[in-house]
Amino acid sequence: MIVHVLGVPMDLGSGRRGVDMGPSAIRIAGIDAALQELGHKVVDEGDVAIKNMEQLKVGDVRARYLSEITRVSTLVSRKVERIMAKGHFPLVLGGDHSIAAGTISGIAAFARRKGKKLGVLWIDAHGDINTPESSPSGNIHGMPLAALLGFGPRQLTAIGGASRKVAPENVALIGIRSLDAGEKSRLKETGVQVHTMSDIDRHGIHRVMTKALARVTDGTDYLHVSFDLDAVDPTLAPGVGTPVKGGLDYREAHVIAELLHDSGVMTSLELVEVNPILDQGNTSAVFAVELVQSAFGKKIL
Repeated sequence: MIVHVLGVPMDLGSGRRGVDMGPSAIRIAGIDAALQELGHKVVDEGDVAIKNMEQLKVGDVRARYLSEITRVSTLVSRKVERIMAKGHFPLVLGGDHSIAAGTISGIAAFARRKGKKLGVLWIDAHGDINTPESSPSGNIHGMPLAALLGFGPRQLTAIGGASRKVAPENVALIGIRSLDAGEKSRLKETGVQVHTMSDIDRHGIHRVMTKALARVTDGTDYLHVSFDLDAVDPTLAPGVGTPVKGGLDYREAHVIAELLHDSGVMTSLELVEVNPILDQGNTSAVFAVELVQSAFGKKIL
């Protein structure tokens, strides 16, 4: 497989600085070599250029830095669409989770040109399905899934084309444990499949993943996996944008990655919210690389 690594050092969507260094941290942790060891060819696309927060105006406080996030996401969308058109695998490194608006819009645009459908597996502590009206913070990293479903500012929903990027029935969330009131309402209204940490505790990660994969692959041709490292418990990955206690443990996270590989359905992946400022010895980025290895075929035996 030919894997294109694309860095998106975005921190404009987050309420905390530092996630812009995530792509560098993951590269320092050896992402290219880790993939090459498994027999994959790696093409490093470098990083998308993003203006610093100090160069910009906040704009609408309900959707902070919307203009620059839209510009960057549009660039990411085009780059990812080109990678998909080559028949290669996009591996996008964040940056905060607002970048998913660009990544997934690019994949959706490619799928639409082919007359095919996209499924999305969203692994996260949060729902990221706020709009400016429902968000308590105005931070856009809490809004990308809403935008991809067609809710929120037109600037975000129109990236890669005006149509909805993914249908609610083709989306599943795993690892959820922190939702705002507006997100709970929207998840119920849309019917997006949600697997909370409580569900994982009760039923086990294998059963949850089996159900989620069945949902996102039902009638779809491509599967994008959006993995926010804060889905993992902060004792394992302390350097994340928005840590929340009670997340996935080491083996649960790896089982998710291993099942993705074994299923053979994942066609693109992004890893977001690695924050080296909050980390300890690049532990979180190293863990992210280990997860990628599992998702790309590393076996215990």
